[in-house]
Amino acid sequence: MLSFITWTARPDIFILGNWEVRWYGLFFAIGFYVGYLMISKIFKAEKVKDTWADSLFMYVIIATVVGARLGHVFFYAWDYYSKHLLEIFKIWEGGLASHGGTIGILIAIWIYSKKVTKRSMLWTLDRLVIPTALVAVMIRTGNLMNHEIYGVPTDLPWGFRFIENIRQWQHGADPIFSLPSHPTQIYEALCYLATFITVYTLYWKKPKVKHQEGLILGIFFIGIFLTRFLIEFIKEDQEAFEANMSLNMGQLLSIPFIVAGIVLIVRALKKKPVYYGLEKTKK
Repeated sequence: MLSFITWTARPDIFILGNWEVRWYGLFFAIGFYVGYLMISKIFKAEKVKDTWADSLFMYVIIATVVGARLGHVFFYAWDYYSKHLLEIFKIWEGGLASHGGTIGILIAIWIYSKKVTKRSMLWTLDRLVIPTALVAVMIRTGNLMNHEIYGVPTDLPWGFRFIENIRQWQHGADPIFSLPSHPTQIYEALCYLATFITVYTLYWKKPKVKHQEGLILGIFFIGIFLTRFLIEFIKEDQEAFEANMSLNMGQLLSIPFIVAGIVLIVRALKKKPVYYGLEKTKK
């Protein structure tokens, strides 16, 4: 019986000189493109302005990249970046934090709602989180290809041996393998996929749900961040300072989103559905 899986997938698709194209970047780009198509379909079905989807796409891309980068810098590695400020801009070298990306998106959607839709943030977020859950699946798949963010050692038969000296191995060195470890990237990706299927189905199959402002967003927060909180218990620490923490940084940052998810769901179920524009005639 197979006692472990030796993972030797390369993180790069190809390398040209110093230019490296990675699966992580490709999955990220595919996620955003598919997300744009989904949002366009949703907005078209709701008969809102064609330009809203294009504007949202730009807001979200900028907010995700800037927020995720600054989240990594301030939440996980400020000791280093405070002494190397220019390296904050070297996003291509890695270092993005999903919690920072989420905060960035929330700020961007607040601005977007004020300037573009003139509707509540919750209206936009209830729709945006549908493709966002799918993007989360893509990102964790990219982490798998990068041999990063994996779990603690395990004797389960699906434990993965990841390459620890991935950069050196890419340039010809012999691989140094980790102990068989939990493939937490796969665990998270599967849970995020379940979250995507849930919010997608609720939006398209339960017409009333999309008018219960905050309900889909609340379910998304629970699905993504409760998953993150629980899986962190079997994940290797991302930074050395987490070694003596009862709950690591990822878990501490997840708690406010879990609480917000519960509050949003309770609030949405208590309040009357909200209708805008042409939707009022379809109640």
